Amino acid sequence: MPTEIKNLKKTAKRIIKAVKNKERIIIYSDADLDGAASALILKEAIQNLGGSIETLYFPDREKEGYGINKIALGFLKSKAPALLMLLDCGITNFEEVKIAKELGFEVIIIDHHEVLDKVPEASIVVDPKQKGDNYPFKYFSTTGLAYRLAQELLEGKLSQKVKESFLELVALATLADMMPEIDDNKTLIQEGLKALEETFRPGLKIFWETGSIKKGSSPREAVQTLISIFNAGQTKNHLNDTYLLLSSNSLEQAENLVKDLLEKSCQRQIRAREIKEEIEERVFRKLEQEPIIFEGDESWLVAMGGNVASKICQIYKKPVFLYSQKEKYSQGAVRTPYGVDSVLAMKSCSEHLENYGGHPQASGFRVKNENLEKFKTCLIKYFKKL
Repeated sequence: MPTEIKNLKKTAKRIIKAVKNKERIIIYSDADLDGAASALILKEAIQNLGGSIETLYFPDREKEGYGINKIALGFLKSKAPALLMLLDCGITNFEEVKIAKELGFEVIIIDHHEVLDKVPEASIVVDPKQKGDNYPFKYFSTTGLAYRLAQELLEGKLSQKVKESFLELVALATLADMMPEIDDNKTLIQEGLKALEETFRPGLKIFWETGSIKKGSSPREAVQTLISIFNAGQTKNHLNDTYLLLSSNSLEQAENLVKDLLEKSCQRQIRAREIKEEIEERVFRKLEQEPIIFEGDESWLVAMGGNVASKICQIYKKPVFLYSQKEKYSQGAVRTPYGVDSVLAMKSCSEHLENYGGHPQASGFRVKNENLEKFKTCLIKYFKKL
């Protein structure tokens, strides 16, 4: 029985071929820390092979939502033909992957989210949760998968210094995405935290230089500080603050980026507290107790939904569905108590959704505003049966 992650070697061979043939390579990655870190590892690994990335694209969650989308494909279509690599997204983007192929892209998906009934018709799919993947460990972050891919790509060329620079990113992303600290992840985190203490990346070193992380802080305390600041990263002109900081080449450049991120982090915390209080007030006013908390607003930012939903879920011990309502669609974040599978719940109500996916306890959805109430009613029925 194979003990390798399905399609990992195949992906490495395809990338090496693309580099040798000087094909265009595009990295499209989710805009969170896991997406930014996995994009950086893959970009640096390809550069070590002598290749380059034609375009790097992070979606703006407020305008584009999560995953590959039609706005992004409209922007990227002039780059086809090219190898389009989807990182930390894509596993539920059936229609968008089909459109990408029609535009002339060869699509490779590297994702760690839950697989639905099937996988999109991409050229190659790497996701430990897909059928036929016999690797025993299933809970990598996408950055963990990118690191495993980098090992395949570089083989003997992976120096200790480069290896450690990748591992520190893996540790950060794995902890930020709250992946279980067991088996493979346990080793990756331990090695990554050790590497972080000796980091050469200006975008990480600057936190100690400026005192954002206090001297004497344990590696765990340092990581939690880093994660809270990186989570405030936003996307502008298809580039993400977190990625720009992690990839910065000088302490001076990194210092300016950190100042901006710290300010955004502070503003984000204030706004998150306001939204949390607003939701608690709404829940308090409800006469009838429902099995879920399902709330939304036009003023709520998509990027803050997960953070606030986590806090509300911890307080009320109920599945929480929060959404940001736009003109025609609403984009939502879901958090559920341990043992409650949000993806399974949404699957039972998928006829009302445009898209959905993620992890059992942390996921997301996109729904037409006209279907919001139908979706809510369906979810209430589902959870009342549990």
